[in-house]
Amino acid sequence: MSRVYNPESVGKDRTRLSKSIVLALRELMKQKEPNAETKDLTAFVVLALAEINDNIDVSVSAWEKRGYWVKADKFRLEWEWAGSCSKAMKTALLSEDWATVAMTSVKIGQKLNKIMIPEHHRLGTPWVGAWKKLKG
Repeated sequence: MSRVYNPESVGKDRTRLSKSIVLALRELMKQKEPNAETKDLTAFVVLALAEINDNIDVSVSAWEKRGYWVKADKFRLEWEWAGSCSKAMKTALLSEDWATVAMTSVKIGQKLNKIMIPEHHRLGTPWVGAWKKLKG
């Protein structure tokens, strides 16, 4: 019997979300003044980082089953910023503190600086409607 292969793994989701976050940050930095799209972009970054943070334990569970504790802890430390940045950006967004949103965006951009997105990508605009999703 062959192995069961799951094409929708947490790692692929994390990669897709990371690329989408970088794309959203690029669009966010182009904004001249806060508007509905700015709220959508920021809310998307908050939701995507929260999803990445929630999936960290799923990623490391396989390593922990095999006794790779150091590797699991290193991975957790590598991604621990996602949860704190998500919370900080959510608080700033809800209070409309755009200076904090900008500062947090810079921190996130520095963490994801190695991610390259081609000019013609297939990611689309995943942030559309994120503000409603965050509020409701």
